[in-house]
Amino acid sequence: MQFLIVTGMSGAGKSTVLKFLEDAGFFCVDNLPPLLISKFAEVASHSKIMQVALGIDVRGGNLFNDLFAELDALSADGFEYTILFLDATDEALIKRYKETRHNHPLALNERVTTGIERERVLLSNVKARASFIVDTSNILPRQLKETLNEIIIKKKEFNSLIITIVSFGFKYGIPDDSDLVFDVRFIPNPFYVAELKELTGMDAQVREYVLEHETTKTFLKKWLDLITFLIPHYAEEGKNQLVISVGCTGGKHRSVALAEALYRDMTDKGFTAVVSHRDTDRDSKQI
Repeated sequence: MQFLIVTGMSGAGKSTVLKFLEDAGFFCVDNLPPLLISKFAEVASHSKIMQVALGIDVRGGNLFNDLFAELDALSADGFEYTILFLDATDEALIKRYKETRHNHPLALNERVTTGIERERVLLSNVKARASFIVDTSNILPRQLKETLNEIIIKKKEFNSLIITIVSFGFKYGIPDDSDLVFDVRFIPNPFYVAELKELTGMDAQVREYVLEHETTKTFLKKWLDLITFLIPHYAEEGKNQLVISVGCTGGKHRSVALAEALYRDMTDKGFTAVVSHRDTDRDSKQI
């Protein structure tokens, strides 16, 4: 029986994950008190349920402290389990709570940041024992589903390092969570080509314009070699997410085309990667 524990920070996407797993054929239960895990496993086994996903988090209050004892009992009874831990930066979590206007389960009448701080402390040991850690800070729901499909459904090798590639415009500021920042403003700018000005790096015409320049070709080869060299070393250091930001002036043409090129190269090499374009929808008069 495939037994999956879905846990992590409140607001990091557990509901989205459980919905995806349910659609994929898992029997899902959210907010099950940890004290009932071993009993539930026994019932599921007798019922011939082959795939189980349990959403467990700090909403269980003091009952959450029983998690490790129940997981040990699960192993003692011969059940194998996998822990999927969903994480996100404080900034991303705060933004989500503001958008949904939900209260953090550990904040009570205090600030959301206080609840997040408490939760990180409570979950530190669970995170340390996790089989997979997925940082959802910069992942769209569809990208999260793609990642889960690879590591849970297809069971491909996963080293817990997700490469997040973000295109941006320097005129709007560098993404706060960047680990690596690359400035591609030295590449010829499609903005000054009339038929390309209103398009983005997602359009074939712009992509061809950007990538066909000899300067771009030389840079791309050296850049991809550098990133490929760095990734295993970041993974060895225990890093869970590597945010690579690629910037041009307005974040609409060059950075987008190159971010897409990097994303294709990373996925072709078997790395877990997602790409997002922060500033393509901004109305910029000068890019």
